[in-house]
Amino acid sequence: MIDEAKRMAVEWVEKNGDRLTEISDAIWGYAELGYVEFRSAELLASELEKHGFEVERGVAGIPTAFVATWGSGKPVVGVMGEYDALPGLSQKKMVPVKDPIEAGAPGHGCGHNIHGTSGMGGAVALRYAMEKAGMKGTVKFFGCPAEEMLSGKVWMVREGVFEGVDVVLSHHPSSMNVAGLSSSNANNAVKFHFYGKTAHAAGSPEQGRSSLDAIELMNVGVNFLREHVISDARIHYVIEEGGGQPNVVPDYARSWYLIRAPERDQLEPIYERILKIAEGAALMTETELKVEFIKGIYNKLPNKVLSDAVTANMRAIGPPEYTGEEMSFAEEVSKSISEDSKRTSLWKSKRPGWEKLVDVVMDRTVPDAWNDGEVSHGSTDVSDVSWQTPTMEFSTATYSLGTPGHSWQNVVYSGMSIGHKSLLFASKVIAATAIDFLTDPELLKAAWEELDRRKAGRTYKSPIPEDLDPPLNQWKK
Repeated sequence: MIDEAKRMAVEWVEKNGDRLTEISDAIWGYAELGYVEFRSAELLASELEKHGFEVERGVAGIPTAFVATWGSGKPVVGVMGEYDALPGLSQKKMVPVKDPIEAGAPGHGCGHNIHGTSGMGGAVALRYAMEKAGMKGTVKFFGCPAEEMLSGKVWMVREGVFEGVDVVLSHHPSSMNVAGLSSSNANNAVKFHFYGKTAHAAGSPEQGRSSLDAIELMNVGVNFLREHVISDARIHYVIEEGGGQPNVVPDYARSWYLIRAPERDQLEPIYERILKIAEGAALMTETELKVEFIKGIYNKLPNKVLSDAVTANMRAIGPPEYTGEEMSFAEEVSKSISEDSKRTSLWKSKRPGWEKLVDVVMDRTVPDAWNDGEVSHGSTDVSDVSWQTPTMEFSTATYSLGTPGHSWQNVVYSGMSIGHKSLLFASKVIAATAIDFLTDPELLKAAWEELDRRKAGRTYKSPIPEDLDPPLNQWKK
């Protein structure tokens, strides 16, 4: 029954591939930022309704978050999908050089148009396979907004949206086909607002209290702090508002910080020291400080039981093959990435035998995960879900090897046939792997036992204060 159900799921994806790529391309064109993905979320939600899912919109107080449910009873398999774009990454389709549609406009530089659609496609394929095979259980698709910077899932976790789910699968575009086992950095996002007094910068500077001075002094203090934090910590910031013109002492300035560390308990003391630096900057400049906590997330708990299951299904289904035209296009895009940059990217992956991949454009292999115990320097709100239930976000080759993340190259791949093939491959893998966990209680039990081991007695506590609402209006500031 299992093999037959998987065959039916794979066939559904193949028969409906044109529709799935149409949806992905539509979301690629919408390119909506986090918490304003109204058209993208509605397109996915309405498509799920067409296939018999019951959809609850606006969950966790977020208009673009939703949960779609089909079936009943246990086990409950969750599938996640994201659909937010990134600012400033607009890019024309099928153009292998940087060429924005509209300068400064958003673009899908992390492939979330594929991410949301692959999850939706996998969930629907699973639903039809279950129905035809007479399998018991429930499928839940979680429409997850604002993964980039604003971390929609952490709010969904805080509100209990993932309670009762037995296992969660997710897919993310990448340059390799792998169900990775690295952890990720916990992080806090926070804005610092400084309020001073305006004055003529030349005629009466003594009457001014510069909010920009406070920002700059804080940044200097934080940069000195870098010497005295753990080496795996990361601190980044931008000045969002720094004043109007140089002959007016600015009375308002604002910075946006992202602070990362491998564990929550390593992050908190660093964050507390940064708060003290901000207070010191306000004292030195006689300005007022307001701290706006945006969000916090946990580090990810990987799961080898899930990784092994995903890897087996990837190999059974087989990665996509590429046409000569697709390979020529990928080679053209790859010319924008230096050989040194590609070598560094592969070296940083720590993949065994990475040296053999330096001359490879598109990687069609499916390696075993090699990175258990490693910590990615990046962060994701998938992490908070991974503390609730066994979770796996695997990747499929969507970009040529060495392609940097959050780049125009990501955008162009995500809107053409190489990205489409990655999407369909991932949808099949999601459905096939979900069938394994629906039909094998021992496999599910093993995944939960591993989760308990990796928690090591630690308890998840939401990093979001109870009285804090989702930051729905960040892009209007």
